[in-house]
Amino acid sequence: MVYFVGAGAGDPELLTVKGKRLIDNADTIIYAGSLVNPAVLADRRPDCQVYDSAGMTLEEVLAVMQETEAQGKMTVRVHTGDASIYGAIREQLDALDKLGIPHTVVPGVSSFLAAAAAMQKEYTLPDVTQTVILTRMEGRTPVPERERLEELAKHRATMIIFLSVGRIAELAERLRTAYPAATPVAVVYKASWPEEKIVTGTLLDIAEKVQAAGITKTALVTVGEFLGDTYALSKLYDKTFTHEFRKGTEA
Repeated sequence: MVYFVGAGAGDPELLTVKGKRLIDNADTIIYAGSLVNPAVLADRRPDCQVYDSAGMTLEEVLAVMQETEAQGKMTVRVHTGDASIYGAIREQLDALDKLGIPHTVVPGVSSFLAAAAAMQKEYTLPDVTQTVILTRMEGRTPVPERERLEELAKHRATMIIFLSVGRIAELAERLRTAYPAATPVAVVYKASWPEEKIVTGTLLDIAEKVQAAGITKTALVTVGEFLGDTYALSKLYDKTFTHEFRKGTEA
C-alpha cells in the first residue's frame, strides 16, 4: 500500500494523528525535501528508507514505490500542507492505478489554513465575504485564461495566492484592476514554522514591504477585506436568531 500523507504547513505538531502514525511506521518514505519540514520525519523507524523527491523524476518516484510494494512493505509519500492543493498527486495516483498498486490519501493542514491561524483572522466574515479563492499566478505552469488574476479579482472575495510572492509587484498591480488600491493584504512567510513572518499592507505598498523583508518564496499572499475590522456579527450566536438547536428571544 502507498499512503499519500499531507504533512501540514510545517509545524510537526500539525500532522494528523493518522499521518504521524503512518510516517512513524513506514518502511519507505518519499518526501518533498524542498518544502516539507524534516522534523516531520523525526520519529521514523531507524531502518526506514528515506528518499528526497526534490531531485527525482516521476518515473524514479514510481520505481521506489514499485520496489517497496514488491517487497510487501509500506510506502508513505509525504507532501507539504495538504496534497490536494498544488501537490501534483493526481499523476502519481493514476500511474499507481495502472500498475495495480493500492493507495490511500490522508489529508493534511494546508498552509492557507495555518496562515489564517497565524494572522488570527477568519476568511469568511458576514457582510464582508463568504467566498475564498485559492489560486496562483501563471509561471512555468500555465493558468487557464478564465482564471487569470484580473478575472478572479472581479469577485473581490477573499483571495489566497500561492507560489507567486516572488512577483509581488506585478501581482499587486494586476489585482488593482478590480480591488480598490486600499484593499488590505497580508503576506505570510512559512506559516507555523519557527521562522514564520507576517508582512501587512495594502495593494499600494505591500510590494515594497515584502521586498524590504527579503521574502521571495515559501509565502502566501492573502488579499481582501477580511483583514479589516468591519463586519457583521454571526447569526449563529445571535440571541434573537432561531435555529434548529435554539429558540431566539425578541430583540
